[in-house]
Amino acid sequence: MPKVRPKKTPIPKQSPKKRVKNFNEVALGYSEKQAVKEAKRCLQCKKPVCISGCPVEIDIPGFIKLIAEKDFKEAIRLMKEKNVLPAICGRVCPQEDQCEKVCVLAEKFEPVGIGRLERFIADWEAEQGEMALPPKPSLTGKKVAVVGSGPAGLTVAGDLVKLGHSLTIFEALHKTGGVLVYGIPEFRLPKAIVQREVDYVHKLGAEIVTSFVVGKTKTVDELLKEYDAVFLGTGAGLPWFMQIPGENYNGIYSANEYLTRSNLMKAYLFPKYDTPIVRGKRVAVIGGGNVAMDSARTGLRLGAEKSMIIYRRSRKELPARIEEIENAEEEGIVFEFLTLPVRYYTDDKGWVKEMECIRMKLGKPDASGRRRPLPIKGSNFKIPVDTVVVAIGQSPNPLVPSTTPGLETGKHGNIIADEQTGKTSKKGVFAGGDIVTGAATVILAMGAGRIAAKSMDEYLNTGEW
Repeated sequence: MPKVRPKKTPIPKQSPKKRVKNFNEVALGYSEKQAVKEAKRCLQCKKPVCISGCPVEIDIPGFIKLIAEKDFKEAIRLMKEKNVLPAICGRVCPQEDQCEKVCVLAEKFEPVGIGRLERFIADWEAEQGEMALPPKPSLTGKKVAVVGSGPAGLTVAGDLVKLGHSLTIFEALHKTGGVLVYGIPEFRLPKAIVQREVDYVHKLGAEIVTSFVVGKTKTVDELLKEYDAVFLGTGAGLPWFMQIPGENYNGIYSANEYLTRSNLMKAYLFPKYDTPIVRGKRVAVIGGGNVAMDSARTGLRLGAEKSMIIYRRSRKELPARIEEIENAEEEGIVFEFLTLPVRYYTDDKGWVKEMECIRMKLGKPDASGRRRPLPIKGSNFKIPVDTVVVAIGQSPNPLVPSTTPGLETGKHGNIIADEQTGKTSKKGVFAGGDIVTGAATVILAMGAGRIAAKSMDEYLNTGEW
């Protein structure tokens, strides 16, 4: 192995003391000089395993080599052959568990900062003021409806319009972007970035219709009368709760509601937007994933004196991105590990005031591969709280499956779709992303979108199911 710097080029960030008082983006991104320096760490392997670690199969060594050569224009063109959402992926994808995990440098040193370079090249293009578009294809005469404008839907749309199919995206909310807009806070993924990526898909040729609830405004069967194929990418918007005593008290929220109020309804822009949102002083967030980190860090920025993560396993088992855990720790989020809520208590007005918990210990690994948390008898204790956010997961919204006869679903309400094609049990209907897998990552949803788009193109051209 040639001599190489062992650590990634650090990415500039807002200081913790400053950023907890605003909703501006935490990571500030690479300068051109920093990006070129990091790109030169890439070994340009003859057999680049990093590509196999990417769900959308980006030519990673290719675009990094172009950055090292300062050919940024060609780097973003190559990137967008496979990924229409690079500015988003560069910010929120768990590269440490995917492309960077299998980077050859990771065997001895820190891997190449692939995600940071992806973000850099997308932001560089935006700074030029104009996004290059590929040549317009000849139209095939086929029409496709995409339900949901999250990462899966946007990927399907981007791929199919480039193949010449006419395409319309139907979004239930008044803003496009799905979970990218309502679920991820401004300090991690600015709304302007999402809008920029959505605008690119629109410029490619996709029509976008908002405030259109498939299952109510029109059913899937009605869409099939107008369109040759339908893709369902409506995500996982039905929150889970723990079903413990007192969970219906005032001050206890699902992460979906809490984050949607802050993100989509712009409570983070107070006083410009006076969106009603609880501004608790002692916030407890149940869970250990990215959504839990987002909720706890949002609580801090909304004025909490103490914001806590309550997690039933240890730090080692936290499923959130390493970067998000570290950012939360830097900001002063308190972690209560090996702790499980069992009951809530209220004041005389019905607002939560205390959370009773039990200490846990770790047993043998369960089906997830992580050690199973087991309660320690008699270890109960109470924590004073005035706001609780439950961030333990979510299932697909049942609206589309319940209004679509012949569409097979699983026990959690997820749509059953073939992993290799995205085909569902209903002819002409494909699905992908969280509505199939349950809550997962942005890039996995995009990977499912890419698979479905390829299969849909074949179906549209041959008519064979």
